Amino acid sequence: MSELFPRIYPHVDVLLEAELKSTEDDFQVTEMLPFTPSGTGSHYWFFIEKRGLNTQEVAKRLAQLASIPVRDVGYAGMKDRHAITRQSFSVPVQAGTTPDWLSLESENLHFLEMTRHDRKLRRGVLKGNHFRLVLRHCQGETALWETRLQHLQKTGFPNYFGAQRFGHRNLQEASRLLSGTARKMDRHQRGLLLSAARSALFNQVLAERVRQNNWNVLLAGEIVQLNGSHSIFLAQANEQESLQQRAAEWDVHPSGPLPGRGGLSPENQAAFVEKQALDALPEASETLGNLRHWPQQLAAQGVDAARRALRARPDSLQYHWQDSSTLILEFSLPAGVFATSCIEALLGREQVRADRLDLCVD
Repeated sequence: MSELFPRIYPHVDVLLEAELKSTEDDFQVTEMLPFTPSGTGSHYWFFIEKRGLNTQEVAKRLAQLASIPVRDVGYAGMKDRHAITRQSFSVPVQAGTTPDWLSLESENLHFLEMTRHDRKLRRGVLKGNHFRLVLRHCQGETALWETRLQHLQKTGFPNYFGAQRFGHRNLQEASRLLSGTARKMDRHQRGLLLSAARSALFNQVLAERVRQNNWNVLLAGEIVQLNGSHSIFLAQANEQESLQQRAAEWDVHPSGPLPGRGGLSPENQAAFVEKQALDALPEASETLGNLRHWPQQLAAQGVDAARRALRARPDSLQYHWQDSSTLILEFSLPAGVFATSCIEALLGREQVRADRLDLCVD
């Protein structure tokens, strides 16, 4: 059985070992918005701390209290249930009503800030996330940990989608949706499944780039992404040298596909590697169907093609040893980048979980 989510990093002589997420307190995430709410307007804005709850569950509670459809509740992105997370939500103001928001307070949900703004918080309107992680039962020489941390800051890591993106059986359900045999579902669930399918295809391409050790350089015909932006452009042959320099300075990045309809396509070497990776997908999987058809099926579903940077790196990385086997890490990552992928690279693991297709869809 082919692997859909290989975690293959450049060879290292010694692997580091650690345990992440021993408790919810060990994994803390705080959203960073690109602006500050105005303080006035037609929407309540909340900054909420939650644990043991996913984003959709909080949105449902806010909607029920405000007597509005859950689709009217705004948030920038989904956050993990098994962590302490702090994120913003927006709820439209209903004339003549003043919900008792604090009635939703519990040991799992706390309102940290309440204010107003003139519009709904939209998906993707996010500067990034700040993480505080506790790695326990760390094994390996302290000097090697220091070297790896410095290397991580300098060279970054492969920007894989993490396991959270795929959930439980999401890819199996995505396959049914793409083939037209799925059960009826709401728009939110449909979006999650289509996103999971695209993320899996991106991971496949990135894994091939990692195998070839060119995930952090620009190939001929690369679709280049500007740092901190969704802006992309096709690398021209006469710009290759200057673009490589900009890539070395982290001003631009090589990118991989989030398949769908339209969009820019790579050329030359970059196109060949991308096709090579997707052609390696199985044509007949018992649980996921014909994976090679997924890009065309995503386009048929009306999903627009996009690109994602193949690499990322932690910003403002700080760390200290709480004791001889417990490492505290704090850093920020751009929106959409998974801290778990960062930690995998730090540890030097080729695989941190069972990533075979037949196990991913249990």
